[in-house]
Amino acid sequence: MNRDLEIMIMTASDLPTIPVVATKVMQLIENESATAEELAKVVASDPAVAARVLKISNSSFYGCQRQIQTLSHAIVVLGFATLKSLVVAASVKQVYQPYGLTEKMLWEHSFGAGLASRIIAKESRLVSEEEAFLGGLFHDIGKIIMNTMNSTQFQDVMQRCYNDGLTFEEAERQVYSYTHSEVGGLVIKKWNFPGILMHAVLNHHTFDFAPDEDSYQVSLTCVVGLANLFCHKAGIGIREPDDELDLLQSVPAQILGLNEQRMNALLEQFVEAYERDKSFFN
Repeated sequence: MNRDLEIMIMTASDLPTIPVVATKVMQLIENESATAEELAKVVASDPAVAARVLKISNSSFYGCQRQIQTLSHAIVVLGFATLKSLVVAASVKQVYQPYGLTEKMLWEHSFGAGLASRIIAKESRLVSEEEAFLGGLFHDIGKIIMNTMNSTQFQDVMQRCYNDGLTFEEAERQVYSYTHSEVGGLVIKKWNFPGILMHAVLNHHTFDFAPDEDSYQVSLTCVVGLANLFCHKAGIGIREPDDELDLLQSVPAQILGLNEQRMNALLEQFVEAYERDKSFFN
């Protein structure tokens, strides 16, 4: 990893941070004696996050049969692990401010990838649905950080994508000495999320695994990488769908061992779920 970039990210004082409520929830959930009431009290301390948690918990994304009206009920019904990822999702939305067109597209793509990751993880049973959701949600966080650090430079990349027909990865190599994946991985590290999430974000394009790489890490990275491709195929958070993209021949699909029937079923399920639930995450 780029050492100069690591120093810059780790020492920067003006980068977006995860809201305090998310940090407190993650710490509290590590405490085995934590109660639903204690968690509800922490979440309620940030009204914007609390409102979004209730909104998201009532989406079909979480499959609840009865409407959830209180935070305590949400925690009991969904469980602590799901609450953790849900609070992080509700909190991280604030990182995407100010909310212009660029931020709107990045958020839609990030939420879409989180949703796709969770669906792929549930079907494959190779990784935790909640870790997959967070991996998808964070996979392009480096882009929002780069936009925050220097919006003129970031917009230069975006213009090259639109005007010259380049992929974001091709365009960013012309402008930066590092990638959004590297930035994202370091920000995840700075925010004190687990190393497994950092590596999933870092390698979601390259799938650069060591020969003795932990199989769970490989699976999580591939789930996140495939979720990103699902969004590109469906045109979510990008200018237009990539009709030419062959998902079946992609590296993550090959590693995950998906056949055409399973791939098509997952993609269809994802597109339906995204259209049904996207309003809950705005």
